[in-house]
Amino acid sequence: MSKVHLGHRARKRFGQNFLHDEHIIDQIVSAIDPRPKQQLVEVGPGLGALTEPVAELVDHLTCIELDRDLALRLRQHPFLQEKLTIVEADVLTIELSTLLSNDKNKNGDKIRVFGNLPYNISTPLIFHLFEQVSVIEDMHFMLQYEVVKRLCAGVGESLYGRLSIMCAYYCQAIPVLMVPPHAFKPAPKVDSAIIRLIPHQTPPVNVKNIKTLEKIVAAAFNQRRKTVKNSLSNMLTSEQLSRSGIDPNVRAQDLSLFDFATLANLYEQTTQH
Repeated sequence: MSKVHLGHRARKRFGQNFLHDEHIIDQIVSAIDPRPKQQLVEVGPGLGALTEPVAELVDHLTCIELDRDLALRLRQHPFLQEKLTIVEADVLTIELSTLLSNDKNKNGDKIRVFGNLPYNISTPLIFHLFEQVSVIEDMHFMLQYEVVKRLCAGVGESLYGRLSIMCAYYCQAIPVLMVPPHAFKPAPKVDSAIIRLIPHQTPPVNVKNIKTLEKIVAAAFNQRRKTVKNSLSNMLTSEQLSRSGIDPNVRAQDLSLFDFATLANLYEQTTQH
């Protein structure tokens, strides 16, 4: 199918960089591996670089687009409009479960989410989707390469932090493909990469209250140069840390997801007494 040229000026306020490299697009679509009958949702379809090849392989595709001009163009797409449901909204306000009932593929399947994410909202959006993993089968996202490295970072690595730990709690993270700046118009000033996020069937650690885990992790990394006895001093004492098997003199980047789960459950216990 020939590409439909949609003349559109990228808008800085939406963080728009449009993918145009056909070879890269083919590799991304292969990585997503869309199939008929699956529930697929695209975040920020833009000019349709991924929308078109994915929609050709499936029965139906839901697209979430904030830019009203781009949403209108997709609604009027000469080949695909019958297959597309366009949701004109800020994805950060959307509960994916509400899209399931609107979708034409009502097999009770989970949603497969993909998109070239605007880099200015990528981290908050990922956290927003982590809270909805019960309805998600997998996610494939184009992100700034550094964000991909943060998602995949391990204990002790310089980029290991809040994003790494919460990602490890919710998902398996697999880097798939590097994408150079020249694959986009306008070309961003940073390298990009595709990541595959597969939600765990059951979390790898037992946490009594996920909000407490988030609170502990955020506090520890908010002052990442400090030892945990200092960064968590408002929440747990050195004695409590030691009794739980955590050295009070280590820094946040030296603690694993299991360690943070231990601290979250300990804090939960102390606040209930």
